[in-house]
Amino acid sequence: MMNEKIQALEARLAILEAEASVRRLQARYMFLCDTPNPEFGVKDDVDRVDRIMELYAPEAVWEGVGDYYDGQFGRLEGWDAVKKHFQNFWGGKQDSALILNCHYLTSEQIRVADDAMTAEGNWVHMQPWLFSDGKALMRSSRLFNKFKKCEDGTWRFTHNRTENVFVAPLPATWASDYPSASVLMEP
Repeated sequence: MMNEKIQALEARLAILEAEASVRRLQARYMFLCDTPNPEFGVKDDVDRVDRIMELYAPEAVWEGVGDYYDGQFGRLEGWDAVKKHFQNFWGGKQDSALILNCHYLTSEQIRVADDAMTAEGNWVHMQPWLFSDGKALMRSSRLFNKFKKCEDGTWRFTHNRTENVFVAPLPATWASDYPSASVLMEP
C-alpha cells in the first residue's frame, strides 16, 4: 500500500515537473524572440538564432497558419529548415527598423503524457511591434506546440504552430514616449 502511494506521488511529481519545464521552455523561446533583448546586442542575431535553436529537437516542425501567416511563414520541417527560417527572419529588411517586439502569453493549457516524456501546450499570444519610422502593429496568435523530454533530460520543441488571430496597425502615437534605446542594453 505504501509503495503504491509513493509510486502515485512520483508519477504526479513527474507530471508537475514536466509542466514546469514546458512552461519555462515556452517562456524562454518568447524571451529570445523579443527585441530588444538584454542577453545579446540588437545586431547579434547569429547568437540569437543559435540560442533559439538550442530549444528545438532535430525533427522539429515550425509552422505559421491562418490568413496572414500562410504566405509569410508556411511549414518548415527539420532543424536545419527551422534554423534557416529564423536566420531569414532576422536577416530580413524589417529587422533593421524594429525597435520593439515583445511577446505576451496568456490562456495557458499544458497537457503532459502519462509517462511524462511528451507534452502539448496551447497559449494565446499578443505581440506589439514598433518600428523606428513610427509605424506600429499588434499581432495575436494561438500557439499549438508539442514538446518532448530528450535523453539528456532537457525538454525541446518538436512542433511549434502559430495560428494567426489578427494583425492590426496601431496609430503612430500609441507609444509616443518610448525610449530610442532600451534601458536594458548597455550604451
